[in-house]
Amino acid sequence: MVTGSGIDPPDRGRYNIRSVTTDEQPILFEIAWEVCRKVGGIYTVLRSKAPTMVERWGDRYCVVGPYDNHSSALEFEPLDPGEILAPTLEALRQRGITCHFGRWLISGYPKAVLLDLQPTYRHLGELKHRMWEEHHIPSPEGDVEMNDAIVFGHLVTELLDEHVRQHPASRVVAHFHEWMASAALPNLRTRRIAAATVFTTHATLLGRYLCATRGDFYERLKWLDADADAGNLNIYHRYCVERAAAHSADVFTTVSDVTATESEHLLKRKPDVVLPNGLQVEKFAALHEFQNLHRHQKWRIHQFVRGHFFGSESFDLEKTVYFFFAGRYEYRNKGVDLFIEALHRLNGHLRHIGSDKTVVAFLITSAATKNVNVEVLNNQVLLGELKKLCDQITSEVGRRMFDVAATGEMPELQELVADQEIIRLKRMLLTRRRTAHAQIVTHNMENDDSDLILAHLRHRRLFNSPEDRVKVVYHPTFLSTTSPLLGMEYDEFVRGCHLGVFPSYYEPWGYTPAECTLMGVPSVTSNLSGFGTFIASEVPDHDRRGIYVIDRRHQDTARAIDDLAQILIDFCKLGRRERIQLRNRTERLSDLLDWANLGQAYNEAHDLALSRTYESLVPDV
Repeated sequence: MVTGSGIDPPDRGRYNIRSVTTDEQPILFEIAWEVCRKVGGIYTVLRSKAPTMVERWGDRYCVVGPYDNHSSALEFEPLDPGEILAPTLEALRQRGITCHFGRWLISGYPKAVLLDLQPTYRHLGELKHRMWEEHHIPSPEGDVEMNDAIVFGHLVTELLDEHVRQHPASRVVAHFHEWMASAALPNLRTRRIAAATVFTTHATLLGRYLCATRGDFYERLKWLDADADAGNLNIYHRYCVERAAAHSADVFTTVSDVTATESEHLLKRKPDVVLPNGLQVEKFAALHEFQNLHRHQKWRIHQFVRGHFFGSESFDLEKTVYFFFAGRYEYRNKGVDLFIEALHRLNGHLRHIGSDKTVVAFLITSAATKNVNVEVLNNQVLLGELKKLCDQITSEVGRRMFDVAATGEMPELQELVADQEIIRLKRMLLTRRRTAHAQIVTHNMENDDSDLILAHLRHRRLFNSPEDRVKVVYHPTFLSTTSPLLGMEYDEFVRGCHLGVFPSYYEPWGYTPAECTLMGVPSVTSNLSGFGTFIASEVPDHDRRGIYVIDRRHQDTARAIDDLAQILIDFCKLGRRERIQLRNRTERLSDLLDWANLGQAYNEAHDLALSRTYESLVPDV
């Protein structure tokens, strides 16, 4: 036995989770790997939901996550714990567990406890042994994420156990998100620690893996052998953690009806509550304000497009629309394959009818890259130099015009621009003139020959040829203001675009179309995404313009491509006034996604867990 390390649990035999009764207000711990760490979509859930949770729970709400020195320096403010948590954290420190208390620097300013995994890692072998002995969950060598999950699960178990020891009359709700944060759940159950528990799976492990490898996941779902498939995919140990969490929790939840069906078949438990993902919705005082934001951000995208394309060809930016995809590099799950196929058909259609409209389609994701393509970067630099030269000439022309006009004479326009300035401008234009097409990818790829997106673009000959009406910009890194190319934050970029395209095959929720809705940007989603099914159930067909939901559940891929291509073709027919009206209609739907409304489902889950765990029902908090 190891003593003084936080490994040996105190005597838990006296706890009985069915016999604790008290009128004291409960405390909620929300536990996730993404607390104070932007490493996934759950970060957006927690961050956007925090003000709503704090409004209901006040200082009885606390998020719990692993300590990371880099991210904590940016998002975490260390503080002294108040009277509720101070005894608990001090007891843990005396037992050798390193924990940090403070506030998460986001809206709502919630309490946060961050647990340092590193000091406990020296006991990893014993913890893995316990996982097998107590829960029959294996943990192979070399899986760093599994090791992290086991250590974090142990530390969360100790945190909750110690809090109950320090506050025996307190009711506790512990809400866990995803498998990596949930290894404590079977411990809490077997050791009978007095806490009401909720587990939310945002996407089943097995579902995500199977969808990436097979094209008939939903057709085969009822007949899948989860244990065998998890073993074949080498994720059986992780799957065991997720399944144990689902069965150990007092209340099991998912984020959508799509994931609920999936969880019932793969995890063998039907969710008790569905918790749709919301956003903090902020309305503008005047409706035209978000249209002005669109105009400003579109102008910034124009500047990138000028640098990327002009010099090899030119097209009218006033007759150009911007489509985009953004998300993790899951070529098939996220529907990138459908998007490229639909762009191919759109290009053929626009060329066939002789359209003067241009579509620039952005593909924003994260892939392995070597560096920024020198030619792409050089074009942006040359555009900056051209802008500087034109500003200088404009200044000189203005000065000369004033000098002549001040004498009472009418300036002769041909005399205002000096010959030397015309020569400099011509030299600059000749420097920028190219015969090659603009690049379809902005970076040099690590695996240029095997990159699925590049291969598909090349297969469909989307090469940015002058005759193409659909131009492609594959940007294989996520957006940032520090980028030398498209120096914009993601939300700024979205506001400047005309249509987001996310025709996912596997998407438990889908924040990208939801964020588009919030910003008044029309989007395409599918009825295999949680967001798509939510919108389809909440908004009648005739009110859904601005959020297009294509059918990927009841028809094959070919027909889904037909539907998506038609949506893109119809969108290109819209005039500017019609696009403005469509943005207005889209923005009005954002109220459906407000945490002020969707947060009620979380209240239901927490109250249900409390009522199932303690003998007395919990009063409203």
